[in-house]
Amino acid sequence: MSVELTTQADCAVLTLNRPEALNALSSAMLRDIGEAFDEVAKAKARALIITGAGNKAFCAGADIKEFRNQAMLDSKARTELGQATFAKLDTLPIASIAVINGYAFGGGLELAMACTFRLAARHAKLGQPEIKLGTIPGYGGTQRLPRLVGEARALELILTGRTLDAAEAERIGLVSRIVDGDAIAAGINFAHQFTCYSLPILAFARGAVQRALDLPINEGLKLEADLSTLSFQTKDADEGAAAFEQKRKARFVDA
Repeated sequence: MSVELTTQADCAVLTLNRPEALNALSSAMLRDIGEAFDEVAKAKARALIITGAGNKAFCAGADIKEFRNQAMLDSKARTELGQATFAKLDTLPIASIAVINGYAFGGGLELAMACTFRLAARHAKLGQPEIKLGTIPGYGGTQRLPRLVGEARALELILTGRTLDAAEAERIGLVSRIVDGDAIAAGINFAHQFTCYSLPILAFARGAVQRALDLPINEGLKLEADLSTLSFQTKDADEGAAAFEQKRKARFVDA
């Protein structure tokens, strides 16, 4: 299998497993990733960690040998497969964390950008180099990158195809933080900052923030009011208030 799905602590861990090809994305691998996301959606994990096998690459991008000289309809189908696969992360009931443990170029960076959070090892290198191959990002890069770093900076990165190191990626907000040591352990440690809270409430908060850039402010505030009202109807909201009053740690039950 080109991907490996395991469970560690309370997290699902998806490892891109083509180290001999720097974990490059073939169409078969995209399908395997999509099936893994479907499994995660049905599992009891409280977060999803995604990383790459080996210490050289998270994912070096699409498999160039595969798409070279593709017919137009085949190329469109491959692009739509990549977009649909990564979009599954938006509908997962849990947050996802990309731990970028090396190169994250092209489709690899697009996969990372589709995640809720991105962490980067100090030696990580990131970029959208498609312009150098006479093409443009196709798995969501032109849409997600400006949402993360702003339009002007996204245009600069896409039109020049230049490579970022981890420090610059953190500075511009492309990654949340730089991490050291084992990639999976770093992802789990990061996840444990929020996996102790109520999963339904985490989903409400995540959903509201995700819609913030897509809705006019008045509609976004209505959505926030609706989700906030729903959150107060949960058992976990009652437990949170009781724990606060009793000066103890809340015991959430995800209901």
